[in-house]
Amino acid sequence: MDGVKTGTGNIAALIEDDNGQTVRLPEEYRLDAKEVRIRREDEALVLEPVVAEPEDKLGAWLKLIEETGAFDDDFVEAALDRPKDFGPGRRNDDINLD
Repeated sequence: MDGVKTGTGNIAALIEDDNGQTVRLPEEYRLDAKEVRIRREDEALVLEPVVAEPEDKLGAWLKLIEETGAFDDDFVEAALDRPKDFGPGRRNDDINLD
């Protein structure tokens, strides 16, 4: 097999319990993931790290609004009463808000 190391580093311990088997990977094979996708290729068992989906910020806000209810008038007024920050090099009269 291409890219496969030989020697004792290729051996992983199998630990059996009531829930199935656990594979204890040697340090050089550790994965930077919380979960793995598992599949068979002929007699081989293939483990692939599951990459987390990018955070859905809009979805998180919509879920929060759905769970807590719409924003009340006090919240909206407080949110709109924010300091005017027009960025570096810009003045208040540079921007036409009409």
